[in-house]
Amino acid sequence: MQLMTRSANKVYSTPLIYIEMEATKLKYTIIKSRDQYDTYCRSLEELLGSKIDEAVQDEIDLLTLLIEIFDEAHNTFTELTPIALLRSFMTEHHLRPQQLVELLGVSKGYVSDILNYKKGLSKEVIRKLATHFKVRQEAFNRPYKLKTASVQPELNSGVINKPLAQQLAKH
Repeated sequence: MQLMTRSANKVYSTPLIYIEMEATKLKYTIIKSRDQYDTYCRSLEELLGSKIDEAVQDEIDLLTLLIEIFDEAHNTFTELTPIALLRSFMTEHHLRPQQLVELLGVSKGYVSDILNYKKGLSKEVIRKLATHFKVRQEAFNRPYKLKTASVQPELNSGVINKPLAQQLAKH
């Protein structure tokens, strides 16, 4: 087949070249659904557990990028406090607080304080949680309100509450 074009008063004849290409199905595409997101997350977990060569690393990088893009577009992390998010991940991954102690390399008391909003997350704990649950550190590195310890009255609180002049007068 010939393509005819005109330029000024001349006619040029250019042969058309047809290239037949076999359509190839892409292994990964932009994530469009929660099911696809979950599938990609499982694939990423499998790849991270396998022997990592250059091709596998490229696949890991691509999956990570696609997952991060979906996370940003459908970010529900900001609706939860970092501790509520952690509890959600613990439920989803069937993790008990004792397993969290081992994962984070911290004491049982510290994990208990974190889960009960008594202590904040350290930078190291945030990094470990983000790595383990395959989310950005920003998911855990957000402000949230800690519960302050209520002051319990002491047995000798009557002495403390008396005016200083009365206390000194007895001595």
